[in-house]
Amino acid sequence: MSGPDLSARFLGNAAAAAAGAHSVSGTGDLLAALGRIVPAGSPVYCPGLTELEKAAAPLFPNRVADCMAAEVTVEEVFGAIAETGTIVCVSEGGRAVQAGLLPAHHVAIVRRDRIFATLDDLLAVVAGAPPTNITLVTGPSRTADIELTLAIGVHGPERLDVIVA
Repeated sequence: MSGPDLSARFLGNAAAAAAGAHSVSGTGDLLAALGRIVPAGSPVYCPGLTELEKAAAPLFPNRVADCMAAEVTVEEVFGAIAETGTIVCVSEGGRAVQAGLLPAHHVAIVRRDRIFATLDDLLAVVAGAPPTNITLVTGPSRTADIELTLAIGVHGPERLDVIVA
């Protein structure tokens, strides 16, 4: 499957899992999309570890240094899985995987070349030197109690937006 096909499949499956699904074609488009997605004035955690995060960070005047104080996390994630619309967060390079799980809104930036067709494809890439922690996230957090009452945002963010860049 080609890159554009993987991107389209990932975005379609992410949207089917109730995530906001966005595709951009450059840094300018990314910044415009973030301007539309992230509510103005929200406390934002953006680690600023990658070039895309460094470009995005100045957009957020209420940027916080700790994800526990944020309403929104904006971060570039390790990758994504097209067949399920899943984002892949890892604990390497100074990343804390809880950054995408604690705030109410997670905005995950995924590079097109980091979209894997299947879980097996992802595992083949990380098999040689797996990170300490891999978190797979498909859509916003949801759970149901014994009476099947659905609750959103109990065990993670109640809103997830993914941006393929």
